[in-house]
Amino acid sequence: MKLFAAGVSHKTAPVELREQLAVKQSAIVDVAFVLKCFGHLDEIVLLSTCNRVEIYGTTRQATGHIKSLLQLLCAEPGDLDPHIYLYEDAAAVRHLLRVAAGLDSMVLGETEITGQIKNAYEIARNAGLTGRVLNRLFQRAFQATKEIRTRTGIGRGTVSIKSTAVELIGKTDLSQQSIMVLGAGEMAESCVRLLVKKGARSIFISSRSFDRAIDLAIQCGGQAVCLGDCLFEMPDVDVVIAATSSAETLLSHDDVKNLMKARRNRPLLLIDLSVPRNIDPAAGELENVSLYNIDDLEAVARRGVDARERELAACHQIIEAHVAALIEKLNAEDERLSAEERNNRWVPDPLATPSNLLPTAA
Repeated sequence: MKLFAAGVSHKTAPVELREQLAVKQSAIVDVAFVLKCFGHLDEIVLLSTCNRVEIYGTTRQATGHIKSLLQLLCAEPGDLDPHIYLYEDAAAVRHLLRVAAGLDSMVLGETEITGQIKNAYEIARNAGLTGRVLNRLFQRAFQATKEIRTRTGIGRGTVSIKSTAVELIGKTDLSQQSIMVLGAGEMAESCVRLLVKKGARSIFISSRSFDRAIDLAIQCGGQAVCLGDCLFEMPDVDVVIAATSSAETLLSHDDVKNLMKARRNRPLLLIDLSVPRNIDPAAGELENVSLYNIDDLEAVARRGVDARERELAACHQIIEAHVAALIEKLNAEDERLSAEERNNRWVPDPLATPSNLLPTAA
Protein backbone atom coordinates (compact mmCIF):
# COMPACT_ATOMS: atom_id res chain seq x y z
CA MET A 1 0.00 0.00 0.00
CA LYS A 2 1.35 3.42 -0.97
CA LEU A 3 1.13 6.45 1.34
CA PHE A 4 1.16 9.76 -0.52
CA ALA A 5 0.72 13.52 -0.16
CA ALA A 6 -0.19 15.61 -3.20
CA GLY A 7 -1.20 19.22 -3.61
CA VAL A 8 -0.41 22.84 -4.39
CA SER A 9 0.69 25.55 -1.99
CA HIS A 10 1.71 29.19 -1.91
CA LYS A 11 5.20 28.00 -2.87
CA THR A 12 4.10 26.33 -6.10
CA ALA A 13 0.98 28.17 -7.25
CA PRO A 14 -0.24 31.78 -7.15
CA VAL A 15 -3.49 32.71 -5.42
CA GLU A 16 -5.21 32.90 -8.82
CA LEU A 17 -4.75 29.14 -9.19
CA ARG A 18 -5.19 28.15 -5.54
CA GLU A 19 -8.61 29.79 -5.42
CA GLN A 20 -9.76 27.56 -8.29
CA LEU A 21 -8.91 24.47 -6.23
CA ALA A 22 -10.23 25.72 -2.89
CA VAL A 23 -12.95 23.57 -1.29
CA LYS A 24 -15.54 25.00 1.09
CA GLN A 25 -15.42 23.44 4.55
CA SER A 26 -19.08 22.47 4.22
CA ALA A 27 -18.21 20.42 1.11
CA ILE A 28 -15.00 18.77 2.34
CA VAL A 29 -16.55 15.39 3.17
CA ASP A 30 -18.53 15.09 -0.07
CA VAL A 31 -15.54 16.09 -2.21
CA ALA A 32 -13.26 13.71 -0.30
CA PHE A 33 -15.63 10.80 -0.97
CA VAL A 34 -15.58 11.64 -4.69
CA LEU A 35 -11.77 11.79 -4.75
CA LYS A 36 -11.57 8.52 -2.81
CA CYS A 37 -13.82 6.81 -5.35
CA PHE A 38 -12.19 8.22 -8.50
CA GLY A 39 -8.69 7.69 -7.14
CA HIS A 40 -9.29 4.14 -5.87
CA LEU A 41 -8.01 5.25 -2.47
CA ASP A 42 -8.30 3.29 0.77
CA GLU A 43 -7.94 6.34 3.03
CA ILE A 44 -8.03 10.10 2.47
CA VAL A 45 -7.72 13.45 4.29
CA LEU A 46 -8.47 16.59 2.28
CA LEU A 47 -6.90 19.85 3.48
CA SER A 48 -8.01 23.18 2.00
CA THR A 49 -6.69 26.46 3.41
CA CYS A 50 -5.84 29.88 2.03
CA ASN A 51 -2.28 28.77 1.33
CA ARG A 52 -2.64 25.15 0.24
CA VAL A 53 -4.94 22.43 -1.06
CA GLU A 54 -3.60 18.95 -0.33
CA ILE A 55 -4.68 15.32 -0.48
CA TYR A 56 -3.20 12.81 1.95
CA GLY A 57 -4.10 9.23 1.20
CA THR A 58 -3.24 5.58 0.70
CA THR A 59 -3.74 3.46 -2.39
CA ARG A 60 -2.95 -0.08 -3.53
CA GLN A 61 -2.27 1.17 -7.06
CA ALA A 62 0.66 3.07 -8.55
CA THR A 63 0.42 6.79 -7.77
CA GLY A 64 0.71 8.03 -11.35
CA HIS A 65 -2.97 9.03 -11.40
CA ILE A 66 -2.95 11.00 -8.14
CA LYS A 67 -2.13 14.37 -9.68
CA SER A 68 -5.19 14.08 -11.90
CA LEU A 69 -7.39 14.05 -8.78
CA LEU A 70 -6.47 17.68 -8.14
CA GLN A 71 -7.64 18.50 -11.65
CA LEU A 72 -11.12 17.39 -10.55
CA LEU A 73 -11.12 20.24 -8.03
CA CYS A 74 -10.16 22.89 -10.55
CA ALA A 75 -12.95 25.25 -11.52
CA GLU A 76 -11.35 25.97 -14.90
CA PRO A 77 -9.51 23.67 -17.33
CA GLY A 78 -5.76 24.08 -17.46
CA ASP A 79 -2.44 22.34 -16.96
CA LEU A 80 -1.92 22.04 -13.21
CA ASP A 81 0.95 19.57 -13.45
CA PRO A 82 3.80 22.13 -13.12
CA HIS A 83 2.28 23.40 -9.86
CA ILE A 84 1.51 20.05 -8.19
CA TYR A 85 3.88 18.20 -5.86
CA LEU A 86 3.58 14.50 -5.07
CA TYR A 87 5.39 12.77 -2.22
CA GLU A 88 5.33 9.07 -1.34
CA ASP A 89 5.97 7.07 1.82
CA ALA A 90 8.74 8.67 3.96
CA ALA A 91 8.72 11.84 1.86
CA ALA A 92 4.95 12.15 2.39
CA VAL A 93 5.39 11.74 6.14
CA ARG A 94 8.16 14.34 6.16
CA HIS A 95 6.02 16.79 4.21
CA LEU A 96 3.05 16.58 6.58
CA LEU A 97 5.27 16.96 9.64
CA ARG A 98 6.87 20.05 8.13
CA VAL A 99 3.50 21.54 7.24
CA ALA A 100 1.96 20.81 10.66
CA ALA A 101 4.92 22.42 12.45
CA GLY A 102 4.62 25.60 10.36
CA LEU A 103 7.93 25.03 8.55
CA ASP A 104 6.28 25.20 5.13
CA SER A 105 4.09 28.24 5.91
CA MET A 106 4.29 31.78 4.58
CA VAL A 107 5.23 32.81 8.10
CA LEU A 108 7.88 30.39 9.37
CA GLY A 109 6.71 28.68 12.54
CA GLU A 110 3.15 30.02 12.54
CA THR A 111 0.71 27.96 14.59
CA GLU A 112 -2.59 28.45 12.76
CA ILE A 113 -1.89 25.66 10.27
CA THR A 114 -1.69 23.11 13.08
CA GLY A 115 -5.30 23.78 14.04
CA GLN A 116 -6.38 23.65 10.41
CA ILE A 117 -4.74 20.24 9.96
CA LYS A 118 -6.33 18.92 13.16
CA ASN A 119 -9.72 20.08 11.90
CA ALA A 120 -9.22 18.45 8.48
CA TYR A 121 -8.15 15.18 10.12
CA GLU A 122 -11.08 15.13 12.55
CA ILE A 123 -13.54 15.76 9.72
CA ALA A 124 -12.09 12.85 7.73
CA ARG A 125 -11.89 10.52 10.74
CA ASN A 126 -15.48 11.23 11.81
CA ALA A 127 -16.64 10.54 8.24
CA GLY A 128 -14.88 7.16 8.22
CA LEU A 129 -12.37 8.27 5.58
CA THR A 130 -9.23 7.39 7.54
CA GLY A 131 -7.84 4.08 8.72
CA ARG A 132 -4.76 2.55 10.28
CA VAL A 133 -2.16 4.39 8.18
CA LEU A 134 -3.52 7.93 8.17
CA ASN A 135 -4.55 7.73 11.81
CA ARG A 136 -0.97 6.89 12.74
CA LEU A 137 0.40 9.52 10.34
CA PHE A 138 -1.62 12.43 11.68
CA GLN A 139 -1.18 11.47 15.32
CA ARG A 140 2.57 11.36 14.68
CA ALA A 141 2.41 14.81 13.04
CA PHE A 142 0.75 16.30 16.13
CA GLN A 143 3.32 14.64 18.42
CA ALA A 144 6.21 15.98 16.35
CA THR A 145 4.72 19.48 16.28
CA LYS A 146 4.31 19.49 20.06
CA GLU A 147 7.93 18.41 20.50
CA ILE A 148 9.15 21.09 18.09
CA ARG A 149 7.18 23.79 19.92
CA THR A 150 8.56 22.60 23.27
CA ARG A 151 12.21 22.02 22.37
CA THR A 152 12.89 24.80 19.83
CA GLY A 153 12.24 28.51 19.46
CA ILE A 154 10.70 28.21 15.98
CA GLY A 155 7.43 29.74 17.16
CA ARG A 156 8.96 32.55 19.18
CA GLY A 157 7.64 35.90 18.04
CA THR A 158 5.82 34.49 15.02
CA VAL A 159 2.77 36.14 13.53
CA SER A 160 -0.07 34.91 11.39
CA ILE A 161 -1.09 36.36 8.06
CA LYS A 162 -4.01 38.02 9.85
CA SER A 163 -1.73 39.74 12.33
CA THR A 164 0.49 40.74 9.41
CA ALA A 165 -2.54 42.44 7.87
CA VAL A 166 -3.21 44.26 11.14
CA GLU A 167 0.45 45.28 11.24
CA LEU A 168 0.06 46.72 7.76
CA ILE A 169 -2.94 48.77 8.87
CA GLY A 170 -1.19 49.73 12.09
CA LYS A 171 1.46 51.80 10.35
CA THR A 172 -0.80 54.65 11.45
CA ASP A 173 -2.79 55.00 14.67
CA LEU A 174 -5.55 52.37 14.56
CA SER A 175 -7.63 54.34 17.05
CA GLN A 176 -7.99 57.06 14.44
CA GLN A 177 -9.10 54.74 11.63
CA SER A 178 -12.50 53.37 10.72
CA ILE A 179 -12.36 49.72 9.62
CA MET A 180 -14.94 47.47 7.97
CA VAL A 181 -14.58 43.70 8.17
CA LEU A 182 -16.49 41.63 5.62
CA GLY A 183 -17.31 38.32 7.27
CA ALA A 184 -18.20 37.12 10.76
CA GLY A 185 -16.71 33.63 10.80
CA GLU A 186 -13.60 32.31 12.50
CA MET A 187 -11.19 34.14 10.21
CA ALA A 188 -13.01 37.46 10.60
CA GLU A 189 -13.32 37.01 14.36
CA SER A 190 -9.59 36.51 14.81
CA CYS A 191 -8.96 39.64 12.73
CA VAL A 192 -11.34 41.66 14.87
CA ARG A 193 -9.71 40.46 18.10
CA LEU A 194 -6.31 41.57 16.79
CA LEU A 195 -7.69 44.93 15.67
CA VAL A 196 -9.16 45.61 19.10
CA LYS A 197 -5.94 44.50 20.79
CA LYS A 198 -3.99 46.98 18.63
CA GLY A 199 -6.30 49.85 19.58
CA ALA A 200 -8.97 49.95 16.87
CA ARG A 201 -12.14 51.67 18.11
CA SER A 202 -14.34 52.11 15.05
CA ILE A 203 -15.14 48.71 13.52
CA PHE A 204 -18.03 47.76 11.23
CA ILE A 205 -18.93 44.08 10.79
CA SER A 206 -20.76 43.08 7.63
CA SER A 207 -21.88 39.52 6.93
CA ARG A 208 -24.50 37.49 5.09
CA SER A 209 -25.58 36.29 8.53
CA PHE A 210 -26.71 39.47 10.25
CA ASP A 211 -27.09 37.64 13.57
CA ARG A 212 -23.44 36.62 13.50
CA ALA A 213 -22.45 40.16 12.52
CA ILE A 214 -24.36 41.47 15.55
CA ASP A 215 -22.68 38.96 17.88
CA LEU A 216 -19.20 39.87 16.64
CA ALA A 217 -19.98 43.60 16.74
CA ILE A 218 -21.08 43.29 20.37
CA GLN A 219 -17.82 41.54 21.23
CA CYS A 220 -15.69 44.33 19.76
CA GLY A 221 -17.92 47.29 20.57
CA GLY A 222 -18.50 47.85 16.89
CA GLN A 223 -21.48 48.16 14.59
CA ALA A 224 -23.19 45.44 12.52
CA VAL A 225 -24.11 46.14 8.90
CA CYS A 226 -26.14 43.99 6.49
CA LEU A 227 -23.93 42.79 3.65
CA GLY A 228 -26.32 44.34 1.16
CA ASP A 229 -25.83 47.75 2.81
CA CYS A 230 -22.06 47.64 3.30
CA LEU A 231 -21.33 49.84 0.26
CA PHE A 232 -23.40 52.63 1.80
CA GLU A 233 -21.11 52.64 4.86
CA MET A 234 -17.79 52.31 3.01
CA PRO A 235 -17.40 55.97 1.97
CA ASP A 236 -16.64 56.75 5.62
CA VAL A 237 -14.17 53.93 6.37
CA ASP A 238 -10.40 53.92 5.89
CA VAL A 239 -9.82 50.18 5.61
CA VAL A 240 -11.84 47.22 4.30
CA ILE A 241 -10.79 43.68 5.23
CA ALA A 242 -12.43 40.80 3.35
CA ALA A 243 -12.31 37.63 5.45
CA THR A 244 -15.08 35.31 4.32
CA SER A 245 -15.40 31.77 2.98
CA SER A 246 -17.57 32.97 0.10
CA ALA A 247 -16.55 31.94 -3.40
CA GLU A 248 -18.10 35.11 -4.84
CA THR A 249 -16.65 38.54 -5.58
CA LEU A 250 -18.07 40.87 -2.94
CA LEU A 251 -16.39 44.05 -4.18
CA SER A 252 -16.13 44.48 -7.95
CA HIS A 253 -13.98 46.97 -9.83
CA ASP A 254 -17.06 49.11 -10.51
CA ASP A 255 -18.11 48.97 -6.86
CA VAL A 256 -14.76 50.36 -5.77
CA LYS A 257 -14.70 52.89 -8.61
CA ASN A 258 -18.08 54.31 -7.54
CA LEU A 259 -16.98 54.14 -3.93
CA MET A 260 -13.92 56.28 -4.64
CA LYS A 261 -16.13 58.89 -6.29
CA ALA A 262 -18.27 59.03 -3.17
CA ARG A 263 -15.09 59.35 -1.09
CA ARG A 264 -13.82 62.15 -3.33
CA ASN A 265 -10.84 59.94 -4.06
CA ARG A 266 -9.71 59.78 -0.44
CA PRO A 267 -7.16 56.92 -0.02
CA LEU A 268 -8.63 53.47 0.68
CA LEU A 269 -6.80 50.36 1.91
CA LEU A 270 -8.29 47.01 0.86
CA ILE A 271 -7.01 43.74 2.35
CA ASP A 272 -8.33 40.48 0.90
CA LEU A 273 -7.59 37.51 3.15
CA SER A 274 -10.06 35.26 1.36
CA VAL A 275 -9.33 32.37 -0.99
CA PRO A 276 -11.17 32.46 -3.35
CA ARG A 277 -10.65 36.22 -3.38
CA ASN A 278 -13.59 38.45 -2.46
CA ILE A 279 -12.24 41.69 -3.96
CA ASP A 280 -11.76 42.11 -7.71
CA PRO A 281 -7.96 42.34 -8.32
CA ALA A 282 -8.62 45.09 -10.89
CA ALA A 283 -9.78 47.36 -8.07
CA GLY A 284 -6.14 47.72 -7.02
CA GLU A 285 -5.41 49.59 -10.24
CA LEU A 286 -7.64 52.50 -9.28
CA GLU A 287 -6.05 55.72 -8.12
CA ASN A 288 -5.56 56.01 -4.33
CA VAL A 289 -6.65 52.39 -3.81
CA SER A 290 -4.14 50.02 -2.19
CA LEU A 291 -5.13 46.36 -2.48
CA TYR A 292 -3.27 43.49 -0.81
CA ASN A 293 -4.18 39.83 -1.24
CA ILE A 294 -2.85 36.96 0.85
CA ASP A 295 0.20 36.47 -1.37
CA ASP A 296 1.10 40.16 -1.16
CA LEU A 297 1.29 39.89 2.62
CA GLU A 298 4.05 37.29 2.49
CA ALA A 299 6.86 39.87 2.17
CA VAL A 300 5.56 41.73 5.22
CA ALA A 301 5.13 38.49 7.15
CA ARG A 302 8.76 37.46 6.61
CA ARG A 303 10.12 40.26 8.78
CA GLY A 304 12.17 38.93 11.64
CA VAL A 305 12.37 35.47 10.11
CA ASP A 306 16.16 35.22 10.46
CA ALA A 307 16.07 34.33 14.17
CA ARG A 308 13.54 31.56 13.55
CA GLU A 309 15.52 30.14 10.63
CA ARG A 310 18.38 29.43 13.06
CA GLU A 311 16.04 26.92 14.75
CA LEU A 312 15.43 24.96 11.56
CA ALA A 313 18.26 22.46 12.03
CA ALA A 314 16.87 21.35 15.39
CA CYS A 315 13.35 21.12 13.90
CA HIS A 316 14.55 18.97 11.01
CA GLN A 317 16.38 16.65 13.39
CA ILE A 318 13.18 16.08 15.38
CA ILE A 319 11.17 15.52 12.21
CA GLU A 320 13.61 12.96 10.80
CA ALA A 321 13.46 10.96 14.04
CA HIS A 322 9.65 10.87 13.88
CA VAL A 323 9.69 9.97 10.15
CA ALA A 324 12.01 7.02 10.77
CA ALA A 325 9.97 5.81 13.75
CA LEU A 326 6.66 5.96 11.90
CA ILE A 327 7.94 4.27 8.72
CA GLU A 328 9.48 1.50 10.83
CA LYS A 329 6.20 0.97 12.68
CA LEU A 330 4.10 0.96 9.50
CA ASN A 331 6.47 -1.50 7.79
CA ALA A 332 6.37 -3.81 10.81
CA GLU A 333 2.57 -3.70 10.84
CA ASP A 334 2.42 -4.41 7.09
CA GLU A 335 4.67 -7.46 7.52
CA ARG A 336 2.55 -8.74 10.42
CA LEU A 337 -0.69 -8.29 8.49
CA SER A 338 0.78 -10.04 5.44
CA ALA A 339 1.90 -12.96 7.59
CA GLU A 340 -1.56 -13.23 9.15
CA GLU A 341 -3.15 -13.24 5.70
CA ARG A 342 -0.82 -16.03 4.56
CA ASN A 343 -1.53 -18.10 7.68
CA ASN A 344 -5.28 -17.66 7.32
CA ARG A 345 -5.35 -18.49 3.62
CA TRP A 346 -7.10 -21.82 2.92
CA VAL A 347 -4.92 -24.35 1.10
CA PRO A 348 -6.68 -27.49 -0.28
CA ASP A 349 -5.38 -30.91 0.80
CA PRO A 350 -4.06 -32.61 -2.35
CA LEU A 351 -4.87 -36.03 -0.81
CA ALA A 352 -8.48 -35.12 -0.11
CA THR A 353 -11.11 -36.33 -2.56
CA PRO A 354 -13.63 -33.68 -3.68
CA SER A 355 -17.06 -34.62 -2.51
CA ASN A 356 -18.55 -34.33 -5.95
CA LEU A 357 -16.15 -37.03 -7.21
CA LEU A 358 -17.03 -39.59 -4.55
CA PRO A 359 -18.87 -42.61 -5.90
CA THR A 360 -22.60 -42.50 -5.36
CA ALA A 361 -24.52 -45.33 -3.81
CA ALA A 362 -26.06 -47.76 -6.30
